Amino acid sequence: MENPSAAATPALSLLERLGQQLSTSATAQTVYGTPVERDGITVIPVARARYAFGGGGGGGTKEGEGAGSGLGAGAGVSLTPVGYIELREGRSRFRPIRSSVVPLVAVSGVVAWLLLRSVPRLLGKRKNR
Repeated sequence: MENPSAAATPALSLLERLGQQLSTSATAQTVYGTPVERDGITVIPVARARYAFGGGGGGGTKEGEGAGSGLGAGAGVSLTPVGYIELREGRSRFRPIRSSVVPLVAVSGVVAWLLLRSVPRLLGKRKNR
């Protein structure tokens, strides 16, 4: 009978290599971008970084398949801008980037409400004609 840890070794090795590659890309520069200076103001971009990886493997189920067949792994990185740090006259200030979705939804709701409110008046005028 096969040693279960022997089947897991290739999968673990693959995950370890994947983890090492992701850890080299997870630097402060990934989250805090390159500073830009202009007119005495320095701006440092700030992003939210999300890393995820996983994988797995399984032993062969058919005759002749070796241990470790069916290995798989994947990784993903998501960088989302969240704001910037402004350096001016020896002071720092974080300035968030606001999402425009909330105001857009609010404006759309008000417009829809106004349109629905005017429908009975429009229908009343059509009946009077």
